[in-house]
Amino acid sequence: MKPGEDSSVEKEILLRSLPHRPGVYIMKDREDRVLYVGKARDLVKRVRSYFTGKQDIKTRHLVRHIVSIEHIVTKNEYEALVLENNLIKKWSPRYNINLKDGKSYPVIRITREEFPRMFRTRRIVRDGSDYFGPYANVRQLDVYLRAIDKLYPLRKCKGKLRLREHPCLYYHIGACPAPCCGKISGDEYRERVKTIKGLLSKGAEGLVKEYRDRMNEASKALDFEAAATYRDILRSIEEVSRPQEVQDFDEEMRDYIACAGEEGFFTFLVFQMRGGKLTDREIYHSETPATPEEALFDFVYQYYRTREQMPSRIFLEIPLDRDLLDEYIRREHKSKVAIAVPQRGKHASILRMTQENARLELESWKQARNKQEALRELQTLLELPSLPRHIEGFDIAHLGGTNTVASMVSFRNGRPDKKAYRRYKVKSLHGAIDDFESLREITARRYTRVMNENQDIPDLILIDGGKGQVSAVAEILQALDLSEVPLVGLAKKQEELFLKNRSDPILLPEGSEALRVLQAVRDEAHRFATSFQKRLREKDTRRSVYETIPGIGRVRAAKLLQAFGSPDALRDITAEEAAERTGLPLEVAERVVAYFSGKNLTSAEE
Repeated sequence: MKPGEDSSVEKEILLRSLPHRPGVYIMKDREDRVLYVGKARDLVKRVRSYFTGKQDIKTRHLVRHIVSIEHIVTKNEYEALVLENNLIKKWSPRYNINLKDGKSYPVIRITREEFPRMFRTRRIVRDGSDYFGPYANVRQLDVYLRAIDKLYPLRKCKGKLRLREHPCLYYHIGACPAPCCGKISGDEYRERVKTIKGLLSKGAEGLVKEYRDRMNEASKALDFEAAATYRDILRSIEEVSRPQEVQDFDEEMRDYIACAGEEGFFTFLVFQMRGGKLTDREIYHSETPATPEEALFDFVYQYYRTREQMPSRIFLEIPLDRDLLDEYIRREHKSKVAIAVPQRGKHASILRMTQENARLELESWKQARNKQEALRELQTLLELPSLPRHIEGFDIAHLGGTNTVASMVSFRNGRPDKKAYRRYKVKSLHGAIDDFESLREITARRYTRVMNENQDIPDLILIDGGKGQVSAVAEILQALDLSEVPLVGLAKKQEELFLKNRSDPILLPEGSEALRVLQAVRDEAHRFATSFQKRLREKDTRRSVYETIPGIGRVRAAKLLQAFGSPDALRDITAEEAAERTGLPLEVAERVVAYFSGKNLTSAEE
């Protein structure tokens, strides 16, 4: 979405492009500044939560400034945590500053000493020590360290090892092998360290097996407290041992480039690793009849043509003419870059993540592009003065003239803008059945308010109905001096289109993308109206149940309905509580509670 468009529109458009996958979302404002970086187990659900339900002041203020939302898919939520931290440290977004402590995630360090120590730290010291991680959950990391230490304890004293005559307390409680007193040989100690490194670098399968065996043994011995402890340790080990690909300890500058192509449409995605962290991504789209190899080569050439600083290594998914690329980089940038196509290992895993994100971005881009083409087709077929980016649709629903309601749905760029939806109770009919008059009332209320509040006027108004319905709404638009707004009716029977200044209907070919856009608006308006009407019917039914109680009229029934909804809620409360929540006199509340208790509840519900 371009800056300047309605943020509510952006919300619904981008929600459709987000996958139900874990990852990181990046919210930006009109100047393309990063407002907020967040992580999610499910990107769609998390981002949607910003625009729905009750919001605090900070969230409301953030939402008002959002113009675009980008995302990066990760393999799991833990990986998203690490990436979120890296991006926050890079950009220091305005809305993250007060929420984050600015610290790096901790790692496990095994020191480079004759008798190494193992501990967690946030500081990387390039002295030959071995590091493992990072780990996003400190509590679970500590559990992990304690689990390893129970099986393979190392020395606890800091600094250089000093020989002692007697071991310290750690030895006596089994938490240290006491190399200071010669209780363990150097070879045995180094073998223990090697085992720990193997667990940390290759996964925790051995540690998991050890504790699972202990848990099973404790359960057989009916020592359920110990079994629960082992179970919690197992869960923590599984959590912190999940692989992640967004941070390592290789400070070499690296770029990972993936290409996703389909039917001449290509998306190129670059992940940049700097200082051992995934710090940025760049996305480009292109239309070309070239093969994937040709398209990727052209992209790499153009991408690095304007780069002032080159990475040390470039990882690609497709083998290219490396000699030609090497020569170009050497001549233009006076530097040497290693170009590789990894098949396995860490770099191949990161590249697979890059490929997955490129594929999702391609799908999102194609969907948005198809919607634009459908809107252009609709503009041509209906001879509209502008592209119908903003369409509002209306429908009426009732049951035999009762609970007559109307719906107004809004579509932006071919997609629902649910934040702008409105529903109405028709007030002018008094039980009569008159769709024409209902449409006159509702469109008059809608567009009078639009004019008075200087709201956005739609590019096209769609009515669920034929020529009569269109004529009824055209009268209102004329009276409001909005006759220039395009108006069309879509009749369900033969999917005919009726224009206000044309006597004959228009029939679009079946399967037309333009027709599908109109059908989507019409069907959504129908769904929204009927669901509202159904809720009112159910509400009336519940109110009528309360009105069967002697002494309960419409006003008191409405109070009971508002406080409790269904009579089921009155099963387990006291009359005093019912009186307090409804404001009814205590004797009336006692009558209500007694009426809906025991066998009377069944008869009342029937």
